Amino acid sequence: MTFSSVTMECFSILLIMYLTVLIRTSEASKAQFVTCGTILKLFNTDLRLRLHSHDVKYGSGSGQQSITGVDVSDDHNSHWLIRPCHGRNFQLFVKLFLLLFYSSPIKCGTVVRLQHVSTKKNLHSHYFSSPLSGNQEVSCYGDEIGEGDTGDNWAIVCNNDYWRRDSPVKLRHVDTSAFLAGSGRTFGRPINGQGEIVGVSSQYGAYTDWQAKEGLFVHPGDPLPHQHAVHSEL
Repeated sequence: MTFSSVTMECFSILLIMYLTVLIRTSEASKAQFVTCGTILKLFNTDLRLRLHSHDVKYGSGSGQQSITGVDVSDDHNSHWLIRPCHGRNFQLFVKLFLLLFYSSPIKCGTVVRLQHVSTKKNLHSHYFSSPLSGNQEVSCYGDEIGEGDTGDNWAIVCNNDYWRRDSPVKLRHVDTSAFLAGSGRTFGRPINGQGEIVGVSSQYGAYTDWQAKEGLFVHPGDPLPHQHAVHSEL
């Protein structure tokens, strides 16, 4: 049996499983969960800041595109697209991922990427020091179509079976095991007043809780965003 035939057989089995899940999904439960393919804003429940980025580079550390937190709800630079994780076979199986993963509720423990909608770069971390607090730096990284590396992968840590929209979650960086957090410190110029976002070693540390807020929520069984059948809460 050739690789192509094995791939197609697996594809068919997974497709049948996926369609079965869609059929069994009740209408009443559709709006409860965050799904892959959703565009949303992430809200730090302690600091009351939304995860944010822009075409402003760090002046130290990696020099990559900076990540901050902002206290306004209507800034388009706070939108993030939830995508499948980066992996060795991503290009080969991209169509399979799009079909099976998009619009599926995200299970706790799932590894995803968060792509900044405006600049196409991914939420990223690595062993550089953050500019204000000296914690682990969090940045935006990737090429013009959003392809980066495994430093873009984040695991969703939550207490339920799935990532619920009404409950905070934590984001654990897969490569370094750091948790996405605010530091409580704010920048001066050119991003005056915006909060520093960092990686910290413990999920029980301060400012590590994030909740889904405004966005374009793709429900199970809905077409993808470009097909204009999403639930908008911008």
